[in-house]
Amino acid sequence: MNGEWVDFFKALADSNRLKIVGLLAEKSYSVEELAALLKLKPSTVSHHLSKLAQAELVRSHAESYYSVYELDRAVLEEKARALFSQAGLSAVAAEVDMDAYDAKVLRDFSRRDGRLKTIPAQRKKLDAILRHVARSFEPGIRYSEKRVNEILSRYHEDTALLRRELVGSGLMKREDGEYWKVANE
Repeated sequence: MNGEWVDFFKALADSNRLKIVGLLAEKSYSVEELAALLKLKPSTVSHHLSKLAQAELVRSHAESYYSVYELDRAVLEEKARALFSQAGLSAVAAEVDMDAYDAKVLRDFSRRDGRLKTIPAQRKKLDAILRHVARSFEPGIRYSEKRVNEILSRYHEDTALLRRELVGSGLMKREDGEYWKVANE
């Protein structure tokens, strides 16, 4: 789907093509008429029309010995409706690696052995580290504080800080000296 959107926006990413779309929104024109209106060579206008046709924004038909171009309003309206719908916007972002920020923070703050160099002070970075650390715990299993500390000591010697932050951030719960991972993480 993203390739389709890239082609669509590339087709519109030229001021002359936008002018052609604007003119064709008013009425149909031949290549020669568009060239005269835009003060361009007919071959240049044909090139622009080809790009617009590839994006399915214009279509042509023969009149006499001229090719006459018109804007395909239905395609333009459908593309606009599809793009600016929630599903369309989500589809455009579907190929983005949503874990890229966490991975970068983890690389920046971890040693080769997986231990943390430091615990980040900045909240967003700390949250990324906490999400990583929380993966060491299984949902539905209750852990003693001693066992939590053993697991956390793999990451950093300040297990009390990590424990408090895991609970404070809502990644883990604590009750009667037992800890468990929140199921939605």
